[in-house]
Amino acid sequence: MVKLDVITTRGGDGGQTSLGDGTRLRKDALRIQAIGEVDELNATIGLLRLQADPEADAMLARLQNDLFDLGADLCMPGTGEGLRMTEAQCLRLEREVAAMNEAIPPLRSFVLPGGTPAAAYAHLARTVARRAERSVVALAAAEPVNPEAVRWLNRASDHLFVLSRRFNGNGAGDVLWVPGGNR
Repeated sequence: MVKLDVITTRGGDGGQTSLGDGTRLRKDALRIQAIGEVDELNATIGLLRLQADPEADAMLARLQNDLFDLGADLCMPGTGEGLRMTEAQCLRLEREVAAMNEAIPPLRSFVLPGGTPAAAYAHLARTVARRAERSVVALAAAEPVNPEAVRWLNRASDHLFVLSRRFNGNGAGDVLWVPGGNR
């Protein structure tokens, strides 16, 4: 169980922070950057939830909880002990994407971010997910990282994209790219 009774510790005043195993790292370290971008994604999804219907809100709540699991995974160096992302979490996202996508016609062009407010927020969350994924990939190139962490972020961005289309009337309100349309 997590217990936080003191929030201002002054431990980070010198530009360092602690990982779950007690290791101290600079706040600009790759691992801390990745954890921060995962946290930013979680906050962005919190904004998206303000626009969501109950079914989408439940999916987004699961995403947010998984993002805390992902942060816990990343705050423990290596791939050994600790709370780790699992294949089951990735498979759940795949099932949700497939279920949402059944009602949506195939794309004939790229989708521009926009449409309904909910869809626009979902696109914003998708781009933050991609940035977090790039940071975790960069971290994985430098030191061991649970491969399910990268896989989960990739699935989460797919999930947010399909959810944006769902919010746009199952694709009917998508704003489509018109190649060369302004020449």
